[in-house]
Amino acid sequence: MKKTVLITGTSSGFGAATANYFASKDWNVIATMRDISKNGNLDKTENIFVTELDVQNRISIEKAINEGIHHFGTIDVVVNNAGYGLFGIFESASREAIQNQFDVNVFGAMDVTRTILPHFRSKQSGVIINISSGAGAIGFPMASIYSSSKFALEGWTEGLRYELASLGITAKIIEPGGAIQTSFMNRVGGESAGLQLIEDYLPFLEQIGKVYGGMQDAADADAVEKVVSAIYEAATDDTNRLRYSPTNDIQPILDARRTTSEQEYQEFTDTIFSAK
Repeated sequence: MKKTVLITGTSSGFGAATANYFASKDWNVIATMRDISKNGNLDKTENIFVTELDVQNRISIEKAINEGIHHFGTIDVVVNNAGYGLFGIFESASREAIQNQFDVNVFGAMDVTRTILPHFRSKQSGVIINISSGAGAIGFPMASIYSSSKFALEGWTEGLRYELASLGITAKIIEPGGAIQTSFMNRVGGESAGLQLIEDYLPFLEQIGKVYGGMQDAADADAVEKVVSAIYEAATDDTNRLRYSPTNDIQPILDARRTTSEQEYQEFTDTIFSAK
C-alpha cells in the first residue's frame, strides 16, 4: 500500500520540491498551501492532491487533513514546512510583526501537529518532520526574531519526541543551512519591508552584509536537493534520529555549537559576527 505524506507550504521552495520528490518515489502527496492557484502544476501529477491550508487558520488545517485522509485513506507523514523569515534589527520590528513570525513558524506547526495526532494515535504510527534551520541552533545577527522562532520549534520538537515515542510516533527536525537560495530567501525582503530604519545600526548592517555575502558565496550549489533528500530520509529511515543537517555552508558553526565549550563557541562566532 502506498504511503501518504502531507506537506505544508508547497507553493514554492522546499515544499514544492519535496512534494515532487515524494511523488516521484511513488508516494501519495497531499500538497497544501494558502493559495492553491499558486500550485505550480502540482495538481497535474496523478498522485498529488492539492488543497488549501493556512497554518494560521485552524479550520483550514482541520479541513485539509480531513480531505487528505478522505482522498488517500490515511496519512503516514506530516512535513511542517510552511514558514518565513523576518530578518532585520530586533529594535526595528513591531510587536505585531514578531507575533506573526511565531504564529507561522511555531504555532502553525503546533496546530497542524495537534490536528494530525489523533489519526497517528489511532494507527500507533506516524512521522512528524519539522523544517527548522541552522538558525534554530545558532543565533544569527539580523535574524534574532527568526532564530528565536526556530529555537522554539526545535525545543518543542525535542520534548515532543519523548511523549510520542511510546505511541510509535516519531518527531524529527531538518536544519537547512543559513545561506540557501530558494524562493523562501527571495521572500525575505517582502516579509521584512516596513521595518523601521534606525541609523545607529547602519555601520553594523554594512559589516554584517559583507559577512552574509561571503556565506552566500559558500552556499551548497545543490542545497535544495540535499534538503529534500534529507526530508525523504527522515520519513523513510525507520529510526528515532532527531536532527538532520544536510548542507555544508554553516557546518563549521554547527560543529562548534555542539562540540566545543561555550567560551570556545562564543570566541569562534565573535570572529565571524562581532563588530570590528
